[in-house]
Amino acid sequence: MSTTVFIGLGSNLQDPAAQLREALAALAALPQTTLTLVSSLYSSDPLGPADQPRYVNAVAALDTTLEPLDLLDRLQQIEQEQGRVRKAERWGPRTLDLDILLVGDTAIEHPRLKVPHYHMHARAFVLYPLAEIAPHLILPDGRSLQELLASCPRESLEVLAPAPLVTR
Repeated sequence: MSTTVFIGLGSNLQDPAAQLREALAALAALPQTTLTLVSSLYSSDPLGPADQPRYVNAVAALDTTLEPLDLLDRLQQIEQEQGRVRKAERWGPRTLDLDILLVGDTAIEHPRLKVPHYHMHARAFVLYPLAEIAPHLILPDGRSLQELLASCPRESLEVLAPAPLVTR
C-alpha cells in the first residue's frame, strides 16, 4: 500500500532552480514511487550564516511504497549525485537539500530520521509551499497546516516561478 510523503527541496548553489528541477526529475524516477504534486518555486533568506545566497525552495508530494529509511537513502543518493557535500556546518550553502517532511500520518523517531521534520512548523519556506499543494493537511499530532501558517509569518519568502513541469 502506498503512502503519501512530502519532501522539502532546497538549494542555493550552482543554479538553484535548475538543481530543484533536476531533483524533481530524480524523484519522479524513483522505483515504487509516483511524484504527484509539486509546489511553486520560492525564494527565501538562508538560515544560519547570512553571507550566503538566498535559497530556492519547493515541496513535492510522492506516493510511495518505499520504507522511510530506504527513501531517505535514495534522497541522500540524489543529493550526492547533484554535488551535495555534507559538512559539519549546519545550514550552510548547498547544491541540494532533500528532507522528508511527513510520511502519511506517521510520527517517526529514529536516529537517522525524525518525522514530522524538525522545526518544519516554524519554517515559512516549508509551510507555504506545503500549503500550496496540501492546504487541508493535518499533521500526526492533530494540528492543522492552517494553524501552523497562522503563527508563521511569510517574512522574506517570495514566489519565484510556478510549479515546474516534471515528466517521467
